[in-house]
Amino acid sequence: MTRGPGASHAAVGVHTARQDDTPMILLVGQIVRRNMHREGWQEIDVAQMFGGMAKFALQIDDASRIPEFVRRAYVTAVSGRPGPVVLAIPEDVLDEVAEAEDLPAYERARAYPAPADLERLRALLAEAARPLVLVGGSGWDARARADLQAFAERNSLPVATTFRRQALFDNEHPLYAGTAGIGIDPALAKRVREADVILAVGTRLDDVTTSAYTIIEAPRPHQRLIHVYPGADELGRVFCPELAIEAGPNEFTAAVAGMNPVNARAWKAWAGDAHADYVKREAAAPSPGKLDMVAVMATMRELLPRDAVITTGAGNYAAWSHRFLHYTQPGTQLAPVSGSMGYGIPAAIAAQLVYPGRTVVAFAGDGDFQMCGHELGTARQYDLPIVVILVENGIHGSIRVHQERNFPGRVIATDIVNPDFVAYAKAFGAHSELVETADAFGGAFERALAATTPSVLVLRLDPDAITPDASLTTIRARATAKAG
Repeated sequence: MTRGPGASHAAVGVHTARQDDTPMILLVGQIVRRNMHREGWQEIDVAQMFGGMAKFALQIDDASRIPEFVRRAYVTAVSGRPGPVVLAIPEDVLDEVAEAEDLPAYERARAYPAPADLERLRALLAEAARPLVLVGGSGWDARARADLQAFAERNSLPVATTFRRQALFDNEHPLYAGTAGIGIDPALAKRVREADVILAVGTRLDDVTTSAYTIIEAPRPHQRLIHVYPGADELGRVFCPELAIEAGPNEFTAAVAGMNPVNARAWKAWAGDAHADYVKREAAAPSPGKLDMVAVMATMRELLPRDAVITTGAGNYAAWSHRFLHYTQPGTQLAPVSGSMGYGIPAAIAAQLVYPGRTVVAFAGDGDFQMCGHELGTARQYDLPIVVILVENGIHGSIRVHQERNFPGRVIATDIVNPDFVAYAKAFGAHSELVETADAFGGAFERALAATTPSVLVLRLDPDAITPDASLTTIRARATAKAG
């Protein structure tokens, strides 16, 4: 990567990787060493800039130590709580010739649950009347997901996923309880509050997951908390758990998959009610305007292959895919928990490169699309048939909601002037159509899925259809009544 400007652009990705627990290594160019600290052309202090964001950031000033620091970067990125590492390499270091020892390939450091931890876990579950499993984070493989399901089935445990981690558990499984995060189902929020034991696996239990620490209070939850996390520095940092287990999701789920049932009969009704509440929430009223997004999502559920990968960026438009699509297989959802705009299309490109035979669909709002829409050029260059669902409502929806809730009717700087998105996409050689009704969506989506080029379907949505639960008009009216 280039120097200061490139590193500045990459900072959003580093921050996203940190909050997503995603291992990443970023190499940044640097000016020659003899000119350092003079604010030369594109100079930037990489260690200072990224020091509080990455797991570690440093500059390599000795060519002979490049293998050492690169190996350390890999170990650090994947071990404990995964995350980003940033290395800066001055231009003259890249020109050096040096003798360096050939180091062995890196190995990830793994933590496993101790036998005493598993006994304590079993004892806490045995005393529970209303247990709940809450899973999130990164690093899960398909085996871990299967082991989690086996553990839940043996014990009739309801399983909820954290924000944008819905694919960690089959959403159609009778033990699935929904997702905790932005726009949480009130029934699930009540269930989390009423749980007497929460088994949290792989998740930090951040403010989004805990509804600003209201459904699971910090630092001392009223529930008995069993917190399983791969990084020891996170255990006890925010919450005081009843039991802290340092272990990755793969290691933990392998250890409990074969555990004998604890008290399955007692929890069967509790788990069944949790899934029934999740299913009930799909019965939403049609959205305002000509284009009914509830009907659009129903059509997508019918037409999408079960192994399709869905990516999203940030914005209220994403609530439709989170709430109404079913994630039944592992690795089918890519979305930033940090709410980073512009994520969806680059993520879709990466997913299509990794899974060339699978359907990849990116959801984007109009404001979100304008952050990285030019990456259609990359998709076209590599002949990647990603499908972009571009929800166009002419506003920055998330910010507009906050304005209407707090200052009803006082709107500022949230209207968007959009280009002709269909023409824009076609200029890149992509297939593109404008969709203005739910009836027209099915045929357009089938044509997009059949295309051999990138496709962009522009869904013209009434701005009043701001969330699946409430319109802007309703939000404004409620806020006005409350203020009055």
